[in-house]
Parts: sequence; C-alpha cells; structure tokens
Amino acid sequence: MRPIRGIVKGGKNIYGFPIGILMLHTQFPRIPGEMGNAYTWDFPVLYKVVKGASVTRVVEESDPKLLEPFITAANELVNEGVSAVTTNCGFLAMFQRELAEAIPVPVFTSTLLMVPMVHRMLKPSQKVGIISVNASTLGEKQFRGVGIEGIPCVCTGLETEEHFSRTLIQNRFELDVDKAREEHRRVARRFVEENPDIGAIVLECTNMPPYAEDIREVTGLPVFDIVTLVNFVYHSLVKPEYRGLM
Repeated sequence: MRPIRGIVKGGKNIYGFPIGILMLHTQFPRIPGEMGNAYTWDFPVLYKVVKGASVTRVVEESDPKLLEPFITAANELVNEGVSAVTTNCGFLAMFQRELAEAIPVPVFTSTLLMVPMVHRMLKPSQKVGIISVNASTLGEKQFRGVGIEGIPCVCTGLETEEHFSRTLIQNRFELDVDKAREEHRRVARRFVEENPDIGAIVLECTNMPPYAEDIREVTGLPVFDIVTLVNFVYHSLVKPEYRGLM
C-alpha cells in the first residue's frame, strides 16, 4: 500500500468497500466462489440483505413488488460508501433499468449484461449458451431488462436435476457439493452436445461460479460468471496501484 499523503476528504461513514452486493434473504449454504461468501473476493465488499426477497419470489414469481425494497437497499449501500452495486441473483436483470435509473452509481444486476460482449467475441454463426438455475422461468422479463432480446443465445437450466436447483429454490439448510458439481457437469455436457453451435457459456446463476471450472473442463468453452463481472467492474473503480486506498 502506498503511504497516504496530503489532504483527504470525508463524507462517508465507512471506507474501502468499492462494491456493494444486494443479497436475497436465504439460509442455504454459500461456499467459497459464491457471491455471498466473502472468501470469494480479493477485496472488501459490503453486503446488504433485502428482507423478504426469497428465491421463490425472484426466480419463480418475478415479483414486481420487490423493486422498491431493492431500490431502498441499493441506496443504503451507496450512502454507506460503495461505488457500484450488484446483486446476488441473475434474475434481478428484470430490474436493471429501474435500479440504474434510481441509483447514483453504476448498477450491474446480472451476468446477462455480458451476453452482448460475449456474443461479439464469437463467430457470427455461433451462439451464447446461458446456464440458469431455472431456465423454465428465465425469459422475456430478464432479457428485456438487460436489452439482450434478439441476440443469438440458447438456454438450459438445472431445474431438471434433483439437488442443486431445489436446494436454492426451496432454501434448504444443506448442500451436497459433490452432487451439485456432478449435476453441473452433466447438464453442461448435454447442453453443448445438443447445441454444437455454442461458442461460449454465461452462467446466469450467481451460485454457479464454484463449478465454472468443471463446466469449462467438460465443454472446452470459455465460461463467464458473476465473479468475472464483479472483478471487471472492480478494476474499473480501483486501479492496481491504488488498491486499498479508496
């Protein structure tokens, strides 16, 4: 860390948290690699739980009544000093435009925001593959929220499996990591076999980064997840030579 010199300015209550994370109200385990586990990050993050924001209300119901609680919580994070706000559920892409309008700092709700960039990296004949916690409820609201309608992509989800998706949606207290890993590998392998024109994969679910390497291994494709996106935004806010000084 460089020595602090000269005059510094106040105005915040706490310092050193460039990224604020809006959390769903859950109890299921969050292992390293997931957004909700602080060991995932090489830098400090500030968490804010949105009371009443269950996985069911967000993923299965797309409940519009949650918008105001998320706006309130996001502004609380800003008041506490964060420089950008993200969320720990990709389905909150449905609120991207409203949150961005209501919050005075950059907001990135979902890895779905990366889909246009990833698509531009591929051959015109290729598609972006999206793996979701529940592909059956991922669709127009989320795609419209982040402006990716019309981009060639194909989706699959883990709702076809017995353990991972149900653990999250039913808010279970235990997670079998080995079983979850095998489900990710099986779904990803089947996904690319059925869609050989996939050129890269985006993980919608913020609980999937711990399994990204498994997905890369069985598909041979680049895999983008929420950790990719958060690090991307972080490095736009805190350059390496200034890390730890904001």
